[in-house]
Amino acid sequence: MDNSFQKQIDKAAVLLEALPYFQKFRGETFLIKVGGSAMDDSALVRRLLRDVVFMEVAGINPVIVHGGGKAISAAMQESGLDAQFVGGLRITTDESMAIVEETLSGMINPGLVEGIQSFGGKAVGVPGNEAFIGERINGWSQDENREVSLGRVGRVVDFDTSQIHAAIATETVPVVSPVASEVGTELSLNVNADLAASALAAELKAAKLIYLSDVLGLMQDPSDESTLINSLNVGDAEGLIEDGTIGGGMIPKVRSSVEALNAGVGKVHMIDGRISHSLLLEIFTEDGIGTEIVK
Repeated sequence: MDNSFQKQIDKAAVLLEALPYFQKFRGETFLIKVGGSAMDDSALVRRLLRDVVFMEVAGINPVIVHGGGKAISAAMQESGLDAQFVGGLRITTDESMAIVEETLSGMINPGLVEGIQSFGGKAVGVPGNEAFIGERINGWSQDENREVSLGRVGRVVDFDTSQIHAAIATETVPVVSPVASEVGTELSLNVNADLAASALAAELKAAKLIYLSDVLGLMQDPSDESTLINSLNVGDAEGLIEDGTIGGGMIPKVRSSVEALNAGVGKVHMIDGRISHSLLLEIFTEDGIGTEIVK
């Protein structure tokens, strides 16, 4: 058989491998959280957004929640403000909150929307403070061994998902920023994007919550990618946190994943957004490439 024919047959085999996943997830909602250094590479972002358009064309309803920590820190530095963190959460003053919103709503969110549209998809930006209702939270200072005020930082306690559902109904991808409207004052609150994504996934009863970041997934040894944990049951998560296997910024991500699964999300995936087409490889192939968390 001519080698060129074999290459075509191999391409068809790839499509056939994905077929049962198309059939299973058609009409389902996937919540995709985009963050990490993968957002710094415009070529990777464009490939990711093309994958999102592919998913939408295949009948899946993608919803994106995006981060923007590095861009916010850079914008603050340009304005002469120092970025300060407590327990991984950014201390957000009134002045820095204005920069947070300007960066998320004026640069990152419209850039993602335009990227999806450039591939023939439909997308709409949804300001987080029109979808998330929040309340302020404090941080815990290990140095001072006490709670400290984080300013305009909050957690999601309620939702107005009307814009998101309207977008899904018209086969449009909602792109949501991690900002909440404070209960009572309606002031904007800065929300950790991982926590905003898991809360929204639970509210939408998403079939999948997918974290795209700059790490391969959960690993027994964070410095050794060969120790990747391919699958983790929610019942084992706290044990891995207690023994130190899961640490740092992965702790709130894993705990929020467990909460999302207990609230009805089908499965959680943690994958490396720096790998080309990691989203499609994880979802539409038998082996996958990251860590899945299941109930």
